[in-house]
Amino acid sequence: MHSNTIQPVASADFPTRWGKFRIYGFRAASSSDENHIEEAVALVMGDVHSAPPLVRIHSQCLTGDVFHSLRCDCRQQLELALSMIRDEGTGILIYEQQEGRGIGLMAKLQAYQLQDAGLDTVEANERLGFKADHRDFALPGQMLKALGVSKVRLLSNNPEKVDALEQAGIQVVERVPCEVDPSPHAEEYLKTKKAKLGHLFSSR
Repeated sequence: MHSNTIQPVASADFPTRWGKFRIYGFRAASSSDENHIEEAVALVMGDVHSAPPLVRIHSQCLTGDVFHSLRCDCRQQLELALSMIRDEGTGILIYEQQEGRGIGLMAKLQAYQLQDAGLDTVEANERLGFKADHRDFALPGQMLKALGVSKVRLLSNNPEKVDALEQAGIQVVERVPCEVDPSPHAEEYLKTKKAKLGHLFSSR
């Protein structure tokens, strides 16, 4: 994705239960398909320029973020990130519309159905004809540049996010673990993240 493809759309004050943010909307052509437009928002708190801010890249999860599903740890990670940003008084949360690791909501529900029949999350995605993880993390790097941020402390267990930001020219000075105490329903999901997707967990 070229830096000139990203378009700031709007920004506004954004009070939340974690404190006052400013929300920024961005739109850009997909790095893999120029005909596909990606949209994402950044929640920014405090001064993110005086030192590398804490940054979380969160992929949309309707089932977890909205309905509090216990099949994943997405909502817990989202709330942990917002709490950590609140505690530091500064930071950025980027929220991307990449439901189901990028396969979309309906395909994600089909994957759930296959998981109920005994497949793990990776096997279910592949049975449906998808990669284990279809996400593309090029847009967050361009968003950070648009916000004037070039160095970050990345709150993530996913080494691919570190690599994607580095490739976009954003220096990750620290990877901060984003580990939560999961529901028993999410145990196999998290084991698969570690074993097959290379996610970094200290406790699994």
